[in-house]
Amino acid sequence: RDQKITKFKVSVPEETITDLRSRIQSDLARLSPPLEGSNFEYGFNTEFLKEVANYWMEEFDWKSQETLLNSFPQFKTNIDGLDIHYLHVKPKQPFGKKVVPLLLVHGWPGSVVEFLDIIPLLALGDDTLAFEVIAPSIPGYGFSSAPTKPGFNLQQAAKIFQKLMARLGHEQFYCQGGDWGSLITTNLATLFPENVLGLHVNMGGVISPGGTLKNLLILVPGMKYLLVDQEDMEKVENPGTNFVQILRESGYLHLQATKPDTIGVGLSSSPLGLAAYILEKFSTWTKPEWTGLESGGLGGGHPIKMDRMMANIMLYWVTNSITSSMRFYKENFPLNHDISRIPLQMPVGFADFPEELYRAPKFLITGKFPNLIQYTRMARGGHFAAMEVPELLTQDVINFVGKAEKQLNKVVKQEF
Repeated sequence: RDQKITKFKVSVPEETITDLRSRIQSDLARLSPPLEGSNFEYGFNTEFLKEVANYWMEEFDWKSQETLLNSFPQFKTNIDGLDIHYLHVKPKQPFGKKVVPLLLVHGWPGSVVEFLDIIPLLALGDDTLAFEVIAPSIPGYGFSSAPTKPGFNLQQAAKIFQKLMARLGHEQFYCQGGDWGSLITTNLATLFPENVLGLHVNMGGVISPGGTLKNLLILVPGMKYLLVDQEDMEKVENPGTNFVQILRESGYLHLQATKPDTIGVGLSSSPLGLAAYILEKFSTWTKPEWTGLESGGLGGGHPIKMDRMMANIMLYWVTNSITSSMRFYKENFPLNHDISRIPLQMPVGFADFPEELYRAPKFLITGKFPNLIQYTRMARGGHFAAMEVPELLTQDVINFVGKAEKQLNKVVKQEF
């Protein structure tokens, strides 16, 4: 079997850019005006979308983004018939530090662009630790090839990434992920516990049956005071408000988990349609109250730079991968409950970001993660934590791995 690894560089043909520009022009001619004073309440405000289009055509410099991407060593290798694209960054000055392999997995509507700020920080590490980072594109996303048969779900993605790490010589490694990344890495740790030294996630997606039961029990008067940490009370105080917010923000999920190909037709032929669809998530998933602003908070003062958000959109556009990326929802819903029933024994760290769409209280995740050695209530940040607050997330990962290594060393000592 072919185990070849080839170097990869991002290079988008000029005609793709020319075609994109002409499509943006024709999109602009067809925008429906927004309702008066509706801001982002009805979705992406088209008045502001005109500004985005103008920025995209006049100011945004794809060539410099391409150069930035290509400053990271990138490779492709074929696993189970799929070409897997990944960034592979080793520490420059590892002297006197322990170098630890880390599998870093993105989500939707993200890509490896999510990690361009955090990878250098992880590779630098601190005085004692540094990370060798492997950040793959999920099959169907970015420069990885898309599955051609139905059934490519979380378990399949986990198997492919485990094989990728083995091919790179890492029999044991740490994992980190948010969004789909948290679910893929949790699945990987469940299916291949012998390969995963520790797991760090910044979104709680896998709830054990016991956790689900506890979630129902907190509705019983007085019961929450027995189950819920004081610091987590706000997450369970207003189940109605939280539910409505999740309902309002999860329409995309129902659509993608049922008819991804239908919506894919519009999004893969209209660049402004694609930009609106993705940028809207960068608005509400960063701060939910930004729906009350005409720019959805994307105009200025957003913690993520506009050129970085646009580079992410470009990755979807130039690879025409929006449809295949959305199919991952269809393949995974309803979620596989066998995975949630198996508790993980390895050390787990959880970063709880205050603006995350769905915040998992600590009591909800200890069933799946009995060895939860770190649960950090983060000072700030939302869904796209690696882009918004790379320093905070890096520090949390470093702290977690430091604790996990101590625990693993104790176990090793006891065994001898």
